[in-house]
Amino acid sequence: MTVRIPPRLARAIAEPLVTLLARTWRLELHHEDRWRDVVSTKRPQVFLLWHEALLPLLWRHRRQNIAIVVSEAQDGQYLADYAASLGYAQVRGSSSRGAVRALLGAVRELEAGVSVAFTPDGPRGPRRELKAGVVAAAQRGGGVIIPLHAHADRAWRLNSWDRFMIPKPFARVRIAYGEPFTVGENDRDLESGLARAQRELNEVVREAECPDVAATATG
Repeated sequence: MTVRIPPRLARAIAEPLVTLLARTWRLELHHEDRWRDVVSTKRPQVFLLWHEALLPLLWRHRRQNIAIVVSEAQDGQYLADYAASLGYAQVRGSSSRGAVRALLGAVRELEAGVSVAFTPDGPRGPRRELKAGVVAAAQRGGGVIIPLHAHADRAWRLNSWDRFMIPKPFARVRIAYGEPFTVGENDRDLESGLARAQRELNEVVREAECPDVAATATG
């Protein structure tokens, strides 16, 4: 039998516990200057991150005028509520439910100068499989794409499609930022933008999970 916890109760219990846990994490930031250089231009950013790394990245970028695309499914409400408590605005929809509404909402936020965070493999997977809508939103809204990933040296992994990561107390959490890029206006630009987004996401995963190997490969 599955017991579904009411969102209000889950929020009352989980939010303070997760916040207390997050305050113990030791963050290591790799190539953070890439993101800060984009911030200095005042252009809105499109953060691309795999769903599994969402929790520590929500914590890292809290209260920075970012909207996050969240699933319309009930399962996505718990994370959405926690994100709201950290100061994130919400764009409703996903690749599987409300995709058009999510795309239009994200474009409106970008045009208004608000950065948007996407999990391009959410809300149901397949794990680490990029969907085209996130790059199309960046193209139409004029946002700068910033791929990023987080990895913890000690973490719990949920038995879910994405192997969702919850760093343990006092875990060392490495956050890697990829090379920012923009997408041109035509269909060919969109196609090349998708390919680049996939390459950059692969690279930040390597940098976060195996920083010594990544440094050797790129040095």
